[in-house]
Amino acid sequence: MTDDMKNEYDVVVIGGGAAGLSGGLMLGRSRRSVLVIDAGAPRNAPAAGVHGFLTREGIPPAELLELGRDEVRRYGVDLVDAEVVSVSGTVDTGFVVALADGRTVGARRLLLTTGLIDELPDIPGLRERWGKDLLHCPYCHGWEVRDQAIGVLARNAWAVHQAQMFRQLSADVTLFLNDAMTPSDEDAAALAARGIRVVEGAVAAVESSDDKLTGVRLADGTFVEREAVTVMPRFVARAGFVADLGLESQEHPMGVGEHIPADENGVTSVPGVWVAGNVTNLMAQVSGAASAGALAGAQINADLINEEIQTAVGAAATV
Repeated sequence: MTDDMKNEYDVVVIGGGAAGLSGGLMLGRSRRSVLVIDAGAPRNAPAAGVHGFLTREGIPPAELLELGRDEVRRYGVDLVDAEVVSVSGTVDTGFVVALADGRTVGARRLLLTTGLIDELPDIPGLRERWGKDLLHCPYCHGWEVRDQAIGVLARNAWAVHQAQMFRQLSADVTLFLNDAMTPSDEDAAALAARGIRVVEGAVAAVESSDDKLTGVRLADGTFVEREAVTVMPRFVARAGFVADLGLESQEHPMGVGEHIPADENGVTSVPGVWVAGNVTNLMAQVSGAASAGALAGAQINADLINEEIQTAVGAAATV
C-alpha cells in the first residue's frame, strides 16, 4: 500500500478485499483512474485459509490480498491504506471521500466494498476461537472440521438448518438450543432421524485448552465435549460512513442482519454509488464477492462511458 493519491479519480473504491480489488482491476483495465482505499481489517483475517475459490483453495487471506494488490497496480490503480470516515456529494457535483487522517479525495463514481462485521453472541470463549474451531459456514470451513465432534450453538431458528448442514460433514453433531429456540415437531423428527443430539438449557461458555476448543459449558454446569462449534453471527454491513449520502443499511429479508440493498449489478438507490461483496450480499463467499466486484466495475465503466458520450454530443452540437 502507499500514501500517495491524486486529488480526484474516476472511481474511488472503498474497501480493498476481493470485491474491491476485482472492481478496481476491471476499471483499471478499462483505463479508468482508480483509487482503492483499504482500512486493513478484513473479515476473514482470523482464518487460516480461503476456501471454495477455484485455483486458490486454502490460500492464506493475506496472501490472496497481496496477489490482488500486485495485479491491480499493473493497471495503474492506486492503493491507500486508510480509514474512510464520511462521504458526501452527488453524482452531478462529484463525491468527496474524507479519510480519518484529514485528507479528502474526489470521485466521479463510488464503489463500496467494505464488507460486514460478524456480531457474535455474548458468550465467554466465542470470540477467542472465531475463525479457528469456532465457525459458521460449512462451505467456508466445514471440510476442516469433518468427522469431528461438532456443536451447533442456536441463536435462532436457523440453527436447525445449520445442524443439518454440518451433519453432512460429521456423524457426531449436537445442537445446543441455548434457550434461543424450540424445534418444531417436524424439525425435531428430522434431527432425530439424522442422529443429531439436541441439548436444552442456556450455554454459559465455550471452553478451550492448549489453543484448542474442548467443549461447551451449560449454565447448570454440564460440560459437553466438542472439537468444533458453529454459531450463526448477526451480519452487519460496514456502512455507517455513507449516511450523509442518504444510503443506510437495512434489515435483510432473511432476518440474518443488515445490508445495503442493491440490484443484481450492484446499483444502489443513490445515483453514482455501487456496492459489491458482503456489504450487500451477506452470504457471499470470497469467490462470489470477487465476481460481484468485477461486475460492478464493468457497470461503473459503462455508466461513465454513457456520461462521456452525452458530454461529447452536447459539445459537438454547440460547434
